[in-house]
Order: sequence, then C-alpha cells, then structure tokens
Amino acid sequence: MARLLRDIAYVRSGDKGDVVNVGVIARQPGDYAALLRSVTPERVKALYGDHVRGAVSVYRLDNIDSLNVVMQKALGGGATRTLRLDQTGKALGSALLRLEVVE
Repeated sequence: MARLLRDIAYVRSGDKGDVVNVGVIARQPGDYAALLRSVTPERVKALYGDHVRGAVSVYRLDNIDSLNVVMQKALGGGATRTLRLDQTGKALGSALLRLEVVE
C-alpha cells in the first residue's frame, strides 16, 4: 500500500488574497528527501486540478526540513470575493496530505 504525505509530514496553511501558502514539515529529518521527491509543482497542480488556476511554486527550506508551497489563483478571487466554503485555504492544506509519497 502506498504511503501518503500525511504519513511523513504535517501542514500549516493560510491565504493572502487569492494565493494559498502551505508549509509542509517533515515529521522526521529522514523524511525530508521523500518530501522533495513527492511535493513538486506538477504533482501539486495535478492533485488539485482546476481548483488551482494559477502557478504552483515549491520552495525548499533545507535548514528546517520543510517546504513552502505557494498556489496562485487558488481561492476563487480571495476570502472577501469567493463563494467557496474554504475561504482561507485551510482545507487545501489538509488536502495536500492526500498526495502519494514517491519512494
């Protein structure tokens, strides 16, 4: 059975306008290499499909075994304009934990 990101990482997420920012933190230092293989812009974009309409960037934070995932045009216009239930991107962060780990 394939491992999921939730098995090796925690997430914290938030918003700024129509941009969602997700911190992905390795549970153990040894899990960081799997995060780097698994959390790529292409794989994140594929996971969310049309829900994220803009670019996806992934920034390495090697000193704390973490990644910063930034998703543009991900909230339907932003918290004050969107009709989505998840106005601030909290559910998008949790949903990222469904990503399969690349072994």
